[in-house]
Amino acid sequence: MVTALGDGLWWYDLFGVNAYLVDDGGTLTLVDAGNPWDSRSLVLGIEEAGHAPEDLDRVLLTHYDFDHVGTLGRLPGLDATVYVGEADAPLVSGEKRPPVTNHKGLLQTVLGPVLKPPGLPVETVEDGDEIGSFTAYHTPGHTPGHVAYVSDSLDAAFLGDLVVESGGDLRPSPWLMSYDTDDVAASIQDLADRAPSFEIAGMGHGVPFRTGGSVRLERLARSL
Repeated sequence: MVTALGDGLWWYDLFGVNAYLVDDGGTLTLVDAGNPWDSRSLVLGIEEAGHAPEDLDRVLLTHYDFDHVGTLGRLPGLDATVYVGEADAPLVSGEKRPPVTNHKGLLQTVLGPVLKPPGLPVETVEDGDEIGSFTAYHTPGHTPGHVAYVSDSLDAAFLGDLVVESGGDLRPSPWLMSYDTDDVAASIQDLADRAPSFEIAGMGHGVPFRTGGSVRLERLARSL
């Protein structure tokens, strides 16, 4: 369940979704937070890395989705600031509900009642914002507020559900799980063009890459 991807960087293989723990220059960072029922597994994983939920300094969310925010209201002792893209922030805080006029928004609405509000401070993230060593890239499509986080110093990128890993390659987020697949394609191409090169690539679903992350992203961008 817990796999070290690099120095101070751990991958948590949860129930059909990934989360990551990063020691970002002494600032302990959780990237995405799994399903509601993943809380025990995530606590055990954090402890295996030598920490506890109360040690977390911040949470970087790539987007609002049931399987990426699920443990935020369930991790004991968690007292960290949550960072999320501007369009998804009011959904995380519970101030707004997803739009039922979009097929993905309707799915989010149906699953929403299972989520427990995090009761944590939520900071909005815009394109180009810097959080520690990470630069945020607005990558809409899977959700309107989807964000990828790239750290040049850690040589790592967390791509959320902009892409999925399948058979050792990257694939775009599919129609069923996305607000707009045209935006997904445009965001992949934009991120590949603007982000610095990185070796480690962590995505929300599939097996992350220890090497060649940006090369694989560029390959996918050229194919779209």
